[in-house]
Amino acid sequence: MGDNPLSIHVVNKMGYEEFIKSFGNVVEHCSLCAAAVWRERPFRDAENLASCFGDFIDRLPISGKEGILRLHPDLAGRLAQAGQLTSESTREQASAGLNTMTEEERQRMTNLNKRYTQKFGFPFVICARENKKDAILRGLGERLENAPQTEAITGANEVKKICRLRLLDLVKPDSQLNSPL
Repeated sequence: MGDNPLSIHVVNKMGYEEFIKSFGNVVEHCSLCAAAVWRERPFRDAENLASCFGDFIDRLPISGKEGILRLHPDLAGRLAQAGQLTSESTREQASAGLNTMTEEERQRMTNLNKRYTQKFGFPFVICARENKKDAILRGLGERLENAPQTEAITGANEVKKICRLRLLDLVKPDSQLNSPL
């Protein structure tokens, strides 16, 4: 959880710009999602807030889902190696052990990522915090067999998992909302 998680009461009182600043990267590089969700206030709790983001993603056409997926970096890719990921992505990839890959694993990941992006036109997205590097490599190989529309939906569902976990890092869970502040 974040250093100073917000109460849902504070979230509900946020103006548009503050909301975007706070939640603009819960969907990687996509403050548009936060902009759309802001108007859904008031939120009952952190899970309701996460559901609103998920509902927005679900309502997107396939092209919109693909657009959100294109905003994500390759897992263990050149941005990670250059230290240029967002702080969220850096932590998430490290939690899956992607920062400790052997050269052989890194090469396999690079090759699979390249094939995946060539086939689908967007990078492979999986909730790294719910997986370890072996499962990610296996999932990448398996998902290469999917049809493009199926993969856009599968990837968008992974984005929703990532978004939910990022939101729960930022907003106190319902059980901690004992005060209006």
